[in-house]
Amino acid sequence: MTTEKFDLDYAPALESTAVVNIAKQYGLFVNGEFVKARGDKTFATINPATEAHLANVAEASKADVNKAVKAARHAYETYWRDMPGKQRARYLYRIARQLQERAREFAVLETLDGGKPITESRDFDLPQAAAHFFYHAGWADKLDYAFPGRKVTSHGVVGQITPWNFPMMMAAWKLAPALATGNTVVFKPAETTPLTALLLAEVLQDVDLPPGVVNIVTGAGATGQALVDHPDVDKLAFTGSTGVGKMIQRAAAARRLPLTLELGGKAAHIVFDDAAIDQAVEGVVKGIFFNQGHVCCAGSRLLVQESIAEMFIEKLKRRVDLLRVGNPLDKNTDVGAINSAAQLGRIADLVKVGVSEGAEIYQPKCSLNKKGFWFAPTIFTGVQQSHRIAQEEIFGPVLSVQTFRTADEAVQKANNTPFGLSAGVWTEKGSKILWMADLLNAGVVWANTYNQFDPASPFGGYKESGFGREGGMQGLSAYVRTDTGGRS
Repeated sequence: MTTEKFDLDYAPALESTAVVNIAKQYGLFVNGEFVKARGDKTFATINPATEAHLANVAEASKADVNKAVKAARHAYETYWRDMPGKQRARYLYRIARQLQERAREFAVLETLDGGKPITESRDFDLPQAAAHFFYHAGWADKLDYAFPGRKVTSHGVVGQITPWNFPMMMAAWKLAPALATGNTVVFKPAETTPLTALLLAEVLQDVDLPPGVVNIVTGAGATGQALVDHPDVDKLAFTGSTGVGKMIQRAAAARRLPLTLELGGKAAHIVFDDAAIDQAVEGVVKGIFFNQGHVCCAGSRLLVQESIAEMFIEKLKRRVDLLRVGNPLDKNTDVGAINSAAQLGRIADLVKVGVSEGAEIYQPKCSLNKKGFWFAPTIFTGVQQSHRIAQEEIFGPVLSVQTFRTADEAVQKANNTPFGLSAGVWTEKGSKILWMADLLNAGVVWANTYNQFDPASPFGGYKESGFGREGGMQGLSAYVRTDTGGRS
């Protein structure tokens, strides 16, 4: 009798890149056409997993932004503002269907440009983006029902700026409600991940969206500043860092502009001793290591009840040992590449601070590629409330663990942060979940799950996590002016 030996290692399952055609150079999308930037100034975008050059992208100047705003103003006043909602909805439905039909192309490009695992781009980002366009298309001709007893009008030209962690999903979160409510848009994607926004511009051409309704200007901070400061922009929406959000808030306040801000977070993942332990471990892993921790609502702080802490942390470490860090195009990969060298440097610096402050670091044994930007999944135990890693947003695959004895202590520790975006609660008692949700300073509280999103559900935060909501009827309200007509 012979004994066969089986190799239980994963075989690579690489997603083909043949579906994507990346141009050598991209222009700006203004008034329905791709145009060159003034002075032909460009910047490079690279693959963070390999550091390979992908394309040169136009860098919009102040004059380019002005041209885009003028195109948006003309489109707004000429046809989009007064277009029946049913007709606007048709365009949004077409965009949603195109995103579904070209989902694989968008997902591969998202992974190449941003470094996230292909399974996340394919199974989360693109379905969410399409869902938001479908959802808001349904509201476009029903605004009177969304705001009963009030006269609803659009703002006009909306300036929108999005981050690099969820390029396509953030674009949908911003564009869909703005278009559904009759606004036109000047949209600026993040400078490290502009390619899917430019592919979306091709979709806008394919669905025959009228020229100027959506304009896309690419660039870095100076381009965003030009958009924020433009005197003919009627509303601003920004998702990104708290520091930049504060600067935008000051600029908007000076001009009394309507503003939506979705900023940083330092979410608490609270696990009680009566929780379904294995399920909670999976939820904690998903909460912090999804998208390399590049998530504003990442569950970056674990608060676990003292009576189960030792057992829970041991299970968590064993689970993290199984995470596969590597090629984002491999369908077996759990943790992909860090988005940029700059972000990798920030993560590494804060991890060093955590060690110097006395926290105990745990990282699984994993080989990291020499090319590209990589960081191993990291768990800190022995973390004190005053430690920087317990207070500052790291925006990477780093989890800080603390313990608590009572529910009151858990609430106190969870709320002891400048942020207030999200939280997660794990317990079998529904009454405890409702009690915690009422006391936690968080815009979103997940119960026995984490990172679940739906376009019908509003998302946003408090304190330094920003204000306003995206998604649901609450998200629609940010893009309209309402008048009760004298009724109280």
